[in-house]
Amino acid sequence: MSLTLQRDDLLPGRNLIGAWCDASDGRRFNVNDPATDAVFATVPDSGAADARAAVDAAHAAFATWRAVPAKQRALILKRWNDLILAHQEDLGRLISREQGKPLAEGRGEVAYAASYVEWFAEEATRANGEVIPAPVPGRRMFALKEPVGVVAAITPWNFPAAMIARKIAPALAAGCTVVCKPAEDTPLTSLALVKLAEEAGVPAGVLNIVTASRERTPEVVDVWLDDPRVRKITFTGSTPVGKHLARRAADTLKRLSLELGGNAPFIVFEDADLDAAVDGLMVAKFRNGGQTCVSPNRVFVQSRVHDAFVEKLAARIAALKVGPASDPVSQIGPMINARAVEKIERHVQDAVARGATKLVGGARLPALGPNYFAPTLLIGADGAMACACEETFGPLVAIARFETEADVIRAANDTPFGLAGYFYATDVRRIWRMAEALQTGLVGVNEGALAAEAAPFGGVKESGYGREGSVHGLDDYMHLKYVCQGQL
Repeated sequence: MSLTLQRDDLLPGRNLIGAWCDASDGRRFNVNDPATDAVFATVPDSGAADARAAVDAAHAAFATWRAVPAKQRALILKRWNDLILAHQEDLGRLISREQGKPLAEGRGEVAYAASYVEWFAEEATRANGEVIPAPVPGRRMFALKEPVGVVAAITPWNFPAAMIARKIAPALAAGCTVVCKPAEDTPLTSLALVKLAEEAGVPAGVLNIVTASRERTPEVVDVWLDDPRVRKITFTGSTPVGKHLARRAADTLKRLSLELGGNAPFIVFEDADLDAAVDGLMVAKFRNGGQTCVSPNRVFVQSRVHDAFVEKLAARIAALKVGPASDPVSQIGPMINARAVEKIERHVQDAVARGATKLVGGARLPALGPNYFAPTLLIGADGAMACACEETFGPLVAIARFETEADVIRAANDTPFGLAGYFYATDVRRIWRMAEALQTGLVGVNEGALAAEAAPFGGVKESGYGREGSVHGLDDYMHLKYVCQGQL
């Protein structure tokens, strides 16, 4: 897909550290098209000096930005929302080119990203404190909400627009300033969004972004972890990296929002509407080629309906159209890189070696390009297989049978992760039992698409802590100050 934009200046190709600039040592790294592995852009390969300069700019801007009235901050965010929507086509093309998802999904992600900006623009004016009834005469007691300070945002590659918006919008709404490092695979969308935020009126120094290669990312992030002026880290990514950030952040007691790995169960009971369950699984599993943190990773189907469900699902998976974003009929694009393809292939091979049966797909598609993998359906899965223990992050469905509700609850919760869970059933009593029994931060009941800007998004156990979106998402960027006035 050729990258022809209506606005070429949405590809600044530079860092924003108070002003647009190159890395201090002039280094750059390549951005590859996952459909072909061809290099099509370069961006700064930033290091410790650039990371420190970004904190300097954000810290200097904080005192002024926090004093800007909430209504004025809200107006700036609303202008940013309007600009994002006005450039939906350009941003969608950027996402599709650097991340690989079909263009329709790229456009959809832009709208989804904008919804968070709009939501937090509105929430900015609702950060209300409390008046506390005083226990003695002559005293007034208040709880005030204040911005935490400089926020370091580290974002993933799978939703390069949505994750930037979901972290930066509440930070700015709360009165925080931001330093941000986007994923090395997808920096262009993030730079374009920050360019639009600057146009919307975000003052210099309030929002800073530095790009870095995989090799230099630790150098950048370590500066932010060590700097006491950075008061919060917000990160979406793997659990091992999240644990590392939590350990390092403890030295300066930074606030943390961690949205980490998942191992989502998808459960189909014998009383489910099977057609609806198939629809829900297709939406939940194959969006972005299965490269989502809430993608179902373990599918459990009750024995009495197992064969009927598998037959319906196999036909739908076999009909999926795989191809580049440039093809309007494509429903699944390439995986992000060779490492992703190798992991999916390893999971399929391990499952088959352990007794699973391959019904659909199960192999690379080299005729399309180096990073394509066929949508795959396996049956006969069990909890010992790698695809049940590790997050596949690809278009692989592995189905296990179950007999009783108690059995599937034990199996679904038998994981250190707890981000999302799904189940399909029509018995109202079962619905409430299951909603309470699943040890996850998100539960989809007869629904495969969970996320919304008004809902709290986040996990439990080793899937992290903190919430993004909703009123709770704004609170994660603020702290409470107790004020007591006496002698009244």
